[in-house]
Amino acid sequence: MEPDLFTAAAEARQEKDPSSSPLAVRMRPRTLDEVVGQRHLLKPGSPLRRLVGEGPGGPAGASSVILWGPPGIGKTTLAYVVSAATDKRFVELSAITAGVKEVRAVIDGARRAAGGFGKETVLFLDEIHRFSKAQQDSLLPAVENRWVTLIAATTENPYFSVISPLLSRSLLLTLEPLTDDDLRGLLARALREERGLGGALTLPEDAEAHLLRVAGGDARRALTALEAAAGAALDKGEAEITLGTVEETVDRAAVAYDRDGDQHYDVASALIKSIRGSDVDAALHYLARMIEAGEDPRFIARRLMISASEDIGLADPAALPIAVAAAQAVAMIGFPEAALTLSHATIALALAPKSNTATTAIGAALADVRAGLAGPVPAHLRDGHYQGAAKLGHAQGYVYPHDVPGAIAAQQYAPDALHGKRYYEPTRYGAEARYADVVERVRERLGHPGPSGG
Repeated sequence: MEPDLFTAAAEARQEKDPSSSPLAVRMRPRTLDEVVGQRHLLKPGSPLRRLVGEGPGGPAGASSVILWGPPGIGKTTLAYVVSAATDKRFVELSAITAGVKEVRAVIDGARRAAGGFGKETVLFLDEIHRFSKAQQDSLLPAVENRWVTLIAATTENPYFSVISPLLSRSLLLTLEPLTDDDLRGLLARALREERGLGGALTLPEDAEAHLLRVAGGDARRALTALEAAAGAALDKGEAEITLGTVEETVDRAAVAYDRDGDQHYDVASALIKSIRGSDVDAALHYLARMIEAGEDPRFIARRLMISASEDIGLADPAALPIAVAAAQAVAMIGFPEAALTLSHATIALALAPKSNTATTAIGAALADVRAGLAGPVPAHLRDGHYQGAAKLGHAQGYVYPHDVPGAIAAQQYAPDALHGKRYYEPTRYGAEARYADVVERVRERLGHPGPSGG
């Protein structure tokens, strides 16, 4: 692959008329100092600084870099910055559309560029986790011989998705999600700087807060939304980008929700209480408010897992597996698709039969333990797998349940002070009705005295 003449022509047009490019392109960092977030990677003397030749020791020794982090936090931008800072030719491939043939073409082009123009090449490979082992193997000669500086990006754990030989030859950099403060600083720069909006408009706090919610931690999305809102404000002849203008341009209503304040806890509480009350429509409303406000989907999934045990329990034993599966799926796919998974789980939990017996049972047991109601473990239940245990009477007289009919041995399990104490009182709702019948038969076989309470 020869140097990209079309890209060069586009860059020349952009230099002649910068305003013709999207705001996100105009605000793309030109140096590491302009990169948003990732402070842990940008400290003086860090491997990333050394990669571009800054600081003592010169460039870092690795000829391959793997950038690991969630979508929209600047992996591609970092690759551009490294390329520009080292004055190297930049070639970008996506593992979704490229294969071994395309990789080899880039490598051949890199070798020709180095020999004919004295120009080294940065190969940015997006979503490397989508490459098979054989496809990743095709990169090894270029990395080992330093024909290219490989910068690979992945949203998946590279220890599972990248082959060991490539990983061992790479500098692994873990990127962190962008914070609201990171994006707030980026918006301020875009409003102020000449390559951005040049100070032509102001952005009040409520409009800025809505832009941050819409962005969902994605810098490009934040700048795209700002550009659209700025264009609408200028068309109206206004000098301020109002909340109403932002709502109109991004086609989303502002949600009264503060991820760090009362609304965060109030809406989360309302979601769980609506599920507990079996109001599926109210539960979906609060779920939608959390999603629209940019709530972390993992937080929502955690709340659903707790609800599955706290309010449903054995009335529907499938509830917890559904909630756990939803949490796993959310961690893998993220928004916007995670909204479907969270909806699936919310509906299932809201419409499930309800039981809080798992909550009350462990609560009562913990209360007794904390009150000192315990006592020694019965001798026949103690560990007998050591020399001298028999002399102490440990494990003597223990009846192995699998050796008796029904596999229920009528022997004492609880300490003396708690013998016959009942913590679990099943309901007759849903699948728990079966457990209610079983537990009574078992307690009769065990000889537990008293109907409840102990």
